[in-house]
Amino acid sequence: MGEPSRLTEVAAAGLAELANGPPDRRRLEGALRHLAKWRSAILQNTVVAKTGHLVQGGPFAGMDYGVPPAEGAGAARLLGAYEAGLHPVIETIIARGYGQIVDIGCAEGYYAVGLARRMPQARVLARDISLRAQTLCATLAARNGVAARVEVGGILTHADFARCAEVQTAVICDIEGAEDDLLDPAAAPDLLRADILVECHDGFRPGVTARLAARFAATHRITRIDRVLAADLLPDWAGALSDLDRLLLLWEWRATPTPWLWMDRR
Repeated sequence: MGEPSRLTEVAAAGLAELANGPPDRRRLEGALRHLAKWRSAILQNTVVAKTGHLVQGGPFAGMDYGVPPAEGAGAARLLGAYEAGLHPVIETIIARGYGQIVDIGCAEGYYAVGLARRMPQARVLARDISLRAQTLCATLAARNGVAARVEVGGILTHADFARCAEVQTAVICDIEGAEDDLLDPAAAPDLLRADILVECHDGFRPGVTARLAARFAATHRITRIDRVLAADLLPDWAGALSDLDRLLLLWEWRATPTPWLWMDRR
């Protein structure tokens, strides 16, 4: 069978560490998730081997996704099946022709660069507190020829939302619970001028979905978007795989529900 890959060696070592202790449900769940991530990484490598780094479907089809994800699974991004429930909203954002996109928690730039490619009239502000994510996002923008319109930076504050008053703006926010603090129109009133797509992390901040909806209910139409698996975006060659592998191609590594709110100005 040949020598194991470095990926397999690291996964096996991690599994041995997880198994070193008394058997219990928590330990088994940790081992299952660990093995699923290992298999997901192998499947991502398989996608790259078969089709390269170009996104195969979804709203960002054709994007050169030649960087690793800052977090989460890469296979679903490469297939274009990532966060499939958002696809109609992404197409709405593109069709509206906003002059500015503010992507908070941009990670490696999947949305920032994908939207910059589809919206040549827009300037994209990509923000992330992680220096690694900022570097990856800048690299992805350069690979796709949109670096001149993607401004990569770090922390975004309430005061920075003043720019929403200057140009028609869509805000995309995915910041692991900190949306509860940042998306506050009492502290940043110009947020009320923007359309907002936010991922809600009730697992980190219980009740945040309801709180955000309440803050914007008077000024925005609010639509909740839950997780969807887009099996129709699986490639033809995935038909030869096991059901588990097909599922793992679409898996995004989420441990808790993360609904999105699309808050569209009235």
